[in-house]
Amino acid sequence: MLTRRIGNYRWFIAFLLFAASTINYIDRQIFGLLKPELEQVFKWTETDYSRIVMVFTACYAIGLLFYGRVIDIVGTRVGFIISVSVWSIAAMLHAAIRSTAGFAWVRGLLGIGESGNYPGGIKTTAEWFPENERAIAIGILDSGANVGACVGPILVPFLLDNFGWQSAFLITGSLGFIWLICWIVFYRVPSKHTHLSEIERNYINNDAPLNEREEAKVSWLRLLKLRQTWAFIVGKFFADPIWFFFLFWLPSYFHSQFNLDLKSPGMALALVYAGTFIGGLGGGYFSSWLIKKGVPVYKARKRALLISALLVVTIMATRYITNMWAIVALISISVAANQAWSVNIFTIVPDMFPKSVVSSVTGIGGMAGAIGSVLLPVFVGYILDYYKAAGNIVAGYNIIFIICGTSFMIAWLIIHLLIPKLDKVTFVE
Repeated sequence: MLTRRIGNYRWFIAFLLFAASTINYIDRQIFGLLKPELEQVFKWTETDYSRIVMVFTACYAIGLLFYGRVIDIVGTRVGFIISVSVWSIAAMLHAAIRSTAGFAWVRGLLGIGESGNYPGGIKTTAEWFPENERAIAIGILDSGANVGACVGPILVPFLLDNFGWQSAFLITGSLGFIWLICWIVFYRVPSKHTHLSEIERNYINNDAPLNEREEAKVSWLRLLKLRQTWAFIVGKFFADPIWFFFLFWLPSYFHSQFNLDLKSPGMALALVYAGTFIGGLGGGYFSSWLIKKGVPVYKARKRALLISALLVVTIMATRYITNMWAIVALISISVAANQAWSVNIFTIVPDMFPKSVVSSVTGIGGMAGAIGSVLLPVFVGYILDYYKAAGNIVAGYNIIFIICGTSFMIAWLIIHLLIPKLDKVTFVE
């Protein structure tokens, strides 16, 4: 009843963010799904592949820092137009590449373009949602990545088998341009949106208003002096590399362990990535539910992060199991918890910072996560090549799963020490 009286346009904006993230991750994940095919075509080693992944993540890291500042300056509408245009062009260019160096180049361009999605998305949720709904909105945004990850294992094998690997890049890359038309037509910030009722606009802005001094530009150096910024940096640095590993290496893991046929629908992978969808929405709903029950915001977020960190540990048990569906279940729990962590770690940024710097802080932390994602593939490539040569590549994956299982708890402990109560930041001269 209350929702009808207030209005629902903000949830349509959340759907647009969800769609952008879905397309973003379909375009990103295709490379991992096509890994065995591309390895045969281009004669790549695991180290070759890991270096291409490193180029993507390095450019993604640089782009996050860049877009974080740019979006705070030009706004979310223009920022998304630039970002989606660049990544969609880059995605389609993959089909024209005929060399390893060429793949590295277009993956880098894709990374630069795709890096605008989260700084823009988190800032948009800060602009469009009050504190008690923000985690759910970010959960919807983040779940787009999970839906993209679920669609990919079904769509890509069909395209590969019927039209060749180039078609996968061309068809999925074109989706971004369809989304851009909707964004240009339907999106404005709340203060300028003609389809938004005054009641819903007031509801969106029911958090404490910002004063003019808080809207002033804040330098990166000043943000880096804050414990709150470093807490977010830690949360991304230890967690993002694990998600990149899940995204780029799980298809290869199932191919190595269970002879997964890339030209057939990847039901095992689809189920694993379906867990991310549940985790993303569930993680956002859980902390928002706690807040509505009267739990202080900082306790709600910290509890959600702790439970997520504990559940990721389940992946370490896969080394003792040989049944594929049991392993699918364990990895599904782990990746679901990964996404629940992602939603809540993103949400602490608008919880702690004024809206005027949300995109910048998101970019800084996102860059830290991407740097971690550059470093991990070096280790992954070395370990997998070593164990592949020894004839036991699965043992290499088991070592990596131990790292996956422990990284989130390390991050949670550091965050707890840095910001026990998620203190709010104000920039008063």
